[in-house]
Amino acid sequence: MIEPYQPEDIAAVTALTRAAGTSFYRGMTVLSAPRRIAMYGVYAFCRVVDDIADDDGVSVPARINGLDQWRNRIAALYDGVADEPTTRVLRTAIARHGLEQDDFLAIIDGMAMDTDAPIIAPDEATLDLYCDRVASAVGRLSIRIFGEPTEAGRRVAHHLGRALQLTNILRDLGEDAQRNRLYVPRELLSANNIPLEPHAALAHPHAPLVLTALADRADGHFDQAARAMADCNPRAMRPARLMAASYRPLLGIMRARRFAAPMQRPSLPLWRKLGLAAQLWLLADRRPEPL
Repeated sequence: MIEPYQPEDIAAVTALTRAAGTSFYRGMTVLSAPRRIAMYGVYAFCRVVDDIADDDGVSVPARINGLDQWRNRIAALYDGVADEPTTRVLRTAIARHGLEQDDFLAIIDGMAMDTDAPIIAPDEATLDLYCDRVASAVGRLSIRIFGEPTEAGRRVAHHLGRALQLTNILRDLGEDAQRNRLYVPRELLSANNIPLEPHAALAHPHAPLVLTALADRADGHFDQAARAMADCNPRAMRPARLMAASYRPLLGIMRARRFAAPMQRPSLPLWRKLGLAAQLWLLADRRPEPL
């Protein structure tokens, strides 16, 4: 028998997700309550391990130890052991949706890539591995919760995860440079004689060429994700379509300003935000399901 979600655990993961202040909290309202709670559990897990990896006030060995503790918690989960609200929610989500242990561990491995030393102009293979771990692995968990545990669903996770992460990289260029990070592949930079130091790279006159190429790559993944969604259950793909609709326009905004002013993160205009809010309301799944 699958253990139901408990009210205090639901409240904890919901509060953590809401407090993050991202569009994710509202975006998941298109799901039925049990699926939404499972997604909040996944988000809470991602938030906690990301905070461990990003805590510059803690030594690197302490951060690595914190991530290792979460590896142990994930292993324990698959033995049915949970010791706090997030893991208790995940224990039920794993039982209901068949979430795979390797995907949780991949996310932790992705966070670890940012822990030992800042990522600065990784090679193409390293960048793709990073995107797979921190984004597409989340997608692989998500599509199962959405109700699409098929090969087409995995293609959606593969391409949409990379599309969203590349868009994040372009959106956060200035913020990452402040932390001595640069997630633009070194092959693109070197081919355009751009230095690999983050601030120098962003100030280089050829930077818009490289960043446009990276935006083209993200667009290509959005297109591939859309084609894969056509082979999936339309209801199950509603959250994925909304995520694409809220992120892909950012690429157009950055292209229009030729990737200038990287310290100013792009945001959607009010009219588009209102349109997405209306879509959320119209698409919300209000069917009652047991928790």
